[in-house]
Amino acid sequence: MNQLEQQQIKNIEDAKKLLAKRTEEVKRPLTFHVTTFGCQMNARDSEKLIGILEDIGYVWEESEEADLVIYNTCTVRDNANQKVYGKLGYLNGYKKKNPLMKIGLCGCMMQEPSVVEKIKKSYPFVDLMFGTHNIYILGELIKKMLEMDLGITEGDRRIISIWDQASGIAEELPTERKYSFKSGVNIMFGCDNFCSYCIVPYVRGRERSRSPKDIIQEIERLVADGVIEVMLLGQNVNSYGKNLDEPVTFAELLKEVCAVPGIERVRFMTSHPKDLSDELIEVMATEPKVCHHLHLPLQSGSSRLLKEMNRHYDKEQYLALVDRIRNRIPDIALTTDIIVGYPGETEEDFLDTMDVVEKVRYNSAFTFIYSPRTGTPAAKKEQVPEDVTKDRFQRLLKRVQQIGQEESAKLTGATAKVLVEQINEQDDSLVTGRLSTNETVHFPGDESLIGKIVDVELSECRGFYYIGEMVD
Repeated sequence: MNQLEQQQIKNIEDAKKLLAKRTEEVKRPLTFHVTTFGCQMNARDSEKLIGILEDIGYVWEESEEADLVIYNTCTVRDNANQKVYGKLGYLNGYKKKNPLMKIGLCGCMMQEPSVVEKIKKSYPFVDLMFGTHNIYILGELIKKMLEMDLGITEGDRRIISIWDQASGIAEELPTERKYSFKSGVNIMFGCDNFCSYCIVPYVRGRERSRSPKDIIQEIERLVADGVIEVMLLGQNVNSYGKNLDEPVTFAELLKEVCAVPGIERVRFMTSHPKDLSDELIEVMATEPKVCHHLHLPLQSGSSRLLKEMNRHYDKEQYLALVDRIRNRIPDIALTTDIIVGYPGETEEDFLDTMDVVEKVRYNSAFTFIYSPRTGTPAAKKEQVPEDVTKDRFQRLLKRVQQIGQEESAKLTGATAKVLVEQINEQDDSLVTGRLSTNETVHFPGDESLIGKIVDVELSECRGFYYIGEMVD
């Protein structure tokens, strides 16, 4: 445990004592709720937030009418921002009914100065704001908040703590995982790519890799706690290790992770095509623990637009990479991200994207209408008319869904291993799990199967999921 982590553990202990006093004062337990927007890294951050708050002594509340509500925000697209603004109105209504209620905002939105100013001016009822670089100091911030509530200290009732850059890495703090048998593991933070449309490098900072030793030790602790599947997380995992004192490739790290006794499945995301090496393809092909699912963002099939996007590959290079992957891993499931309506996109550019979709045949794709993000180069360019963008989006979405269903159906009749995740949400006589390729499977079973990998015959494909029967 490093010095940063030791200091925050002390702050959590101090906050725990203060909360006990506050609980005694109000004569009931104080509740909390965390809502997560955005990517897997945000989801992992929220597990830390929940772990810290539970360690302090707050009690989880399913609804957003809790005494402390924190939104862990995303700012990749404008609609994510607008969703948060809309939900804040509801929280204000709850707060008027509950004078003890505190509202906190953290995550990527908070790293945008214009957003912070808007919150300060238009949403004065928000009590706490902190950013992506200091998620781990939540215990310290709660301590300050409770000291003011108890009259120990005085000052501005609103706490704002947003850093321009990270001062270190603090991962060894209380965490409450959503699943007992699988977990995300941050292997790096930030991004150095500066794609012309993307705000992530500005809000997440430059790339910082964790040491292999720290990553492996965390995974060993997870295994001891019952975890059998890990997902290695980073904005661009393929560039992992370049900034370490002793550089390590992502492929080398992946082999080390697979060697940890007790780990049965390893996933990772996200991969940037420009950094995906033949060495990594070989590890994926030869290491049985690595899941045969690869998320490989395309963004556009137009070489002209890819250059403007600062993606560092063209259409032909992307297709050649897919060929190399499929030659070594024939059963790989490929998923992707595609932007429609990037500034200057022509019908010819769009047809290039459709051509890649036809040639690659993705199992699924996250398709997005381009969203200008203030501060990025693309936001200053002339935008494609909205009606043109919407028409292209619908054409792309329809074809992507058709191909995805066709690709998923190829496994019909096969027997495959499924990691059971939960009781089915619609039918409690079924359980739900995932294949190595990340497709969902529903089949008859009970709670005793959760967290186990079992053989299932995939008897029927229904679009993007399977109905199956467990095989003895």
